[in-house]
Amino acid sequence: MNLIRWEPCQEIATERNSMEKLFDDTFFGPSWVVTRPGEGYIPIDMYQTDDKIVVKATVPGINPDDIEITVTGDVLTIKGEIKTEEKVEREDYIQKECRYGSFARSIPLPAGLTADKAEASFEDGILTLEIPKAEEIKPKVIKVKAKKLAPVKTEAKK
Repeated sequence: MNLIRWEPCQEIATERNSMEKLFDDTFFGPSWVVTRPGEGYIPIDMYQTDDKIVVKATVPGINPDDIEITVTGDVLTIKGEIKTEEKVEREDYIQKECRYGSFARSIPLPAGLTADKAEASFEDGILTLEIPKAEEIKPKVIKVKAKKLAPVKTEAKK
């Protein structure tokens, strides 16, 4: 027979998680719903190297000239518009998932970047933005200098 220790705080935490999920699903939609580009959301990956922050945004079907990138303080904003090229006279679709229209995404950036030296490129629907770090926040390597210790004299016991 296994005994299980009863922890009342664990039950309270479980109830709280259930209430938070109910609240989120009610007011913000289910957490499994994925918003598509053209509905105001673009997926973003952000990582850092020793010298820069790299932001990659997936924006398929957009002309690079229709993308606007701004950095205000510590906030990066990417805006754009996906335009439709095809006019359909009769609109009784069987399925329609391709989205068109404007989108915008703002994300916080780490402090200490040099935004005026940022570079952006666009290839195969991926927008890549590289923002260099300011010199004062780049990692510095400090070498340790070891001092030679004087030899310890030991006296032999007689």
